[in-house]
Amino acid sequence: MKWGQYVLGALIIAAIVHFAAIIAVPRVLMNVAMQRFGEDGDNVWHLAERITVASQKIVRSSPDFAYSACVYDLSNGPVVIAAAPWDEYWSLSLYGDNTDNFFVIDDREAHHGAEITLIKRGTPHPDGASMIVESPSTRGIALMRRLAPTASTYSAAADVAREDVCAAVVQPAN
Repeated sequence: MKWGQYVLGALIIAAIVHFAAIIAVPRVLMNVAMQRFGEDGDNVWHLAERITVASQKIVRSSPDFAYSACVYDLSNGPVVIAAAPWDEYWSLSLYGDNTDNFFVIDDREAHHGAEITLIKRGTPHPDGASMIVESPSTRGIALMRRLAPTASTYSAAADVAREDVCAAVVQPAN
């Protein structure tokens, strides 16, 4: 009888640890990523240097892409995220604080760049926004990828990336 209680206790503890890890690990990993990419503050694009083995901040990043990341913070209201047009492949992906990818747009859908207004799920939609995306979390990461396999195309992508926007929407004064 005692062995059965020990086995049952061990199974209950194992289940609790398992579910705690499933919930906690993605958030811990995303917090580390947000600290790395958010060195310049929230709602600001950070263009990564050209990817080499020594320069990668995330695992398995491709040297064929120019990456920009913005740690967004919706605690003070909506954030506008705009991707300047790029002649080659590009994509904009949004990730919640638990690493879930909840939105992607690319050059196939938006040939001339894209502009979205990001809001916290459940908050009122602002007037005048052309494309509204609801975030499942208050903070997360916007990741921009532009195909730039050579030094010269990376340089051109870096120039275009300076036109990207990740900024809090200025709320009108009441």
